[in-house]
Amino acid sequence: MSVVPQEISMDLPVIDLDVYLNNPVDSPEVRAECEKAAKALITYGALVLHDSRVAEKDNETFLDLLEDYFAQPEEDLRKDERPELSYQIGVTLENTEKPKCAVDEPCLNVIQRLAPEERPLDISGHHPDPKCRFFWRMAEQPPYETKFPGLNADNVVPQAPHIKERWNPAMQQWGTSMKSAVEGLTEMTAVGLGLPAGTFKDAGKYGPHLLAPTASDLVKYGQKDTILAGFHTDLNFLTIHGRSRYPGLHIWARNTGKRIAVKIPAGNYLLVQAGKQLEHITGGLIKAGFHEVVVNERTVEVIEKRKQQFPDRPLIRISSTFFWHLNSDHDLAPIPKLAEEAHRLRAEQFNLGRDEGEEKTYPPMKVGELVQEELKHIALMA
Repeated sequence: MSVVPQEISMDLPVIDLDVYLNNPVDSPEVRAECEKAAKALITYGALVLHDSRVAEKDNETFLDLLEDYFAQPEEDLRKDERPELSYQIGVTLENTEKPKCAVDEPCLNVIQRLAPEERPLDISGHHPDPKCRFFWRMAEQPPYETKFPGLNADNVVPQAPHIKERWNPAMQQWGTSMKSAVEGLTEMTAVGLGLPAGTFKDAGKYGPHLLAPTASDLVKYGQKDTILAGFHTDLNFLTIHGRSRYPGLHIWARNTGKRIAVKIPAGNYLLVQAGKQLEHITGGLIKAGFHEVVVNERTVEVIEKRKQQFPDRPLIRISSTFFWHLNSDHDLAPIPKLAEEAHRLRAEQFNLGRDEGEEKTYPPMKVGELVQEELKHIALMA
């Protein structure tokens, strides 16, 4: 007898960080909210996080600054490029980063297993993404000599007068808000998985965390079905997003194979996605979430609306993104009890008719080695 897969809601669970911050860690409310967070990451690879400390006005200030920055001439932007550091600090211009999935066989198999109507826009041409990015490090300098200095380099500060004076305050304010929120979630996730609260946060104390906005020129790339960031997963531990002014982010829930158009509620809500480092340390119990950014019908509607409402503002889609990393020198290996649970869940999914493809292995390595390997795949590191 075949088992009918249970339908899972298309709405991402909302996790309330306030519950964790304002109650004893051993209280029933905290335990329940932490278990809900862990389950959300296992099931969807993503969740919506509520944190009353986060101010939407800080995100708006950040978005204004980055729109103005990326509206500069290309020759000014190039001054902030650091290709010799694998673009892991400063600016990366459009048509540099390639979506790994275009040529990565396991990733192509993921796409193939999706129902045709749920698949991402076609990336088989392996064209680089028409997006720019800026990496601003939000890290505590390690008290030891790291084996990965290129992943822990000093920040680049843009020099244009109308940018420079606003840069540090806006980047630090918004970056600190997102970093505090995501570090709270690392503790909740650990508790929800039955681990000590500091398991992940301590391992990321000296991680090369990055405030990492992307920018897409919607004058050049505003046509419907344009791929701004091709189907991919993130190489870090957790990615956290504030609201963008333009929709277009799609994610895929692990246990349904359904494409979800992301909607982050207004106010102090953030989107969080699992990355490769979290997948590795949990032995695949939590999978890195696949996602893409495209110009869809709603994007086109907002483009036209903003043209009317803000005719003097740059027409640039900024993603309000933060990458939280484990320490580059941390020894990365699956936690045994989580790897066992991952095997059990995989078998359960198979019995429900959900084929997750060939089983992955997660060999012991330094976090920095995993990052460097992923950077080679996306053409940012030679």
